Amino acid sequence: MANSDQTRSSGSSAERSLRLLSTLAKEGKGMSLAQLADDLQLPKATAHRLTTQLLELGFIGRGEDERYFEIGPAMRRMALDTLNHDTVRGLRHIVLTDVVSTVGETCNFTTLDGAGVMYLDRVEASWPWRLTLDVGVHVPIHCTASGKLFLSFMPEDRRDAILKTIKLERMTDHTITDIGTLKKEFASIAKQGYAYDRQEFIPGLIAMAVPVRDADNQVRGAIAVHAPVARLSIEAATQHLSALQNAAERMGALL
Repeated sequence: MANSDQTRSSGSSAERSLRLLSTLAKEGKGMSLAQLADDLQLPKATAHRLTTQLLELGFIGRGEDERYFEIGPAMRRMALDTLNHDTVRGLRHIVLTDVVSTVGETCNFTTLDGAGVMYLDRVEASWPWRLTLDVGVHVPIHCTASGKLFLSFMPEDRRDAILKTIKLERMTDHTITDIGTLKKEFASIAKQGYAYDRQEFIPGLIAMAVPVRDADNQVRGAIAVHAPVARLSIEAATQHLSALQNAAERMGALL
């Protein structure tokens, strides 16, 4: 009987921990202990115990404001390992390979990770000059096509919170560092449904990104192509929009 009670207690605790992690991941921004307790309908003491345990394990972390909790490095690693499972990764690679064969340039699959953009997968073009960024690498959010795309499709309060925590570093002469100009760019991206990097991250390199949506129509990733401007202009990249959008729809089915 004692073992049965212990199993039920342990299962309940595990379920609550998973619900807490799911809530944080879905919210997409830091949450206070009171907010977590309220959302999960748990006593504050129980929520405190769960957050303490998950903090120790690295599944959650504290935000810039110590009162708020966010997804931690252990959870991010688990998510990346899950997405990189052999079967799913193979199917994902097929999607990216098809884009490369159509566009003739390197294609990436990225996701939002905190206040940056993380590469989940990529397929290289066969050109001798190309930019190589390994899976798991992070790039800035304010000056990349994928990053600006993620910022454009998220709620304004969450976007403003991210912009307050990052430095709008000028990576090139084309990097947009003015908040007002960036917000106009976000409105344009949200309206047209895709984003450009006009040599804003690396001199001489352009990129174009489209959103990857899940079954609930939420933006969970982006498919992007990038190339030297001498080989692919913004205008030429735009001609491949339908191919990228078709690939994004296929990728969304794999999430």
